Amino acid sequence: MQLAAIWVYLASQPLLWLALTVGVYWLAKRLYDTAHGFALLNPVLVSIVVIVGLLLVTHTGYDQYFNGAQFIHFLLGPATVALAVPLIGQLSALKRNFIPISIALLVGALTGILSTVVLCRLLGMDGQTMLSLLPRSITTPIAMGVSDQIGGSAELTVVFVVMTGVLGAAFGVPLLGRLARRDPIASGFALGVTSHGIGTARAFEYSQTAGAFAGLGMGLNGALTAMLIPLIVWILGL
Repeated sequence: MQLAAIWVYLASQPLLWLALTVGVYWLAKRLYDTAHGFALLNPVLVSIVVIVGLLLVTHTGYDQYFNGAQFIHFLLGPATVALAVPLIGQLSALKRNFIPISIALLVGALTGILSTVVLCRLLGMDGQTMLSLLPRSITTPIAMGVSDQIGGSAELTVVFVVMTGVLGAAFGVPLLGRLARRDPIASGFALGVTSHGIGTARAFEYSQTAGAFAGLGMGLNGALTAMLIPLIVWILGL
């Protein structure tokens, strides 16, 4: 009874879930480092699983959790913008590769959207699930906004975004190591376009160049996809 009373008191404090989220992520990052960067132990994925488990065990609603941890949500925007900083040192490489980067961006964005439409129709998924899946390859803040705009479920979209990022980081790196011949610009940009923030974090583990172009790919793909999805939804009548 005393333990339950302590928990009731702690749960009423606004910073509890912020502290728990930071602590869980720190432990997940230690686990990830100990496992030598094993992608399926990505600290974002592990943290989500642990936090969801804690919410279920303690019967805590999402609104109550968000009230305490919303500062982390606020930091998503500045963190995304800050990814442009490493790109400053890569401006000459960006100018040299402007045309192939532009083509890769357009192809990557259209492939991510249209492949989702085709697979959802082949699997017989309902309309809202398809609309929630469409922004899966862009960073979470943008994906949630796009999902709301086209009639999808923002909460479901977040799940798909995380799954896409983790799978891209897990299987994209070895694949790109073969296809891109370990070119940091090509590999990094591809990871950013397909796997957004999680792929970008993975790219920084290899080199600053790969991470810088992954951040560029993530940002540009987020902007382009946010414009393309409503247009494609309107054209296809989804």
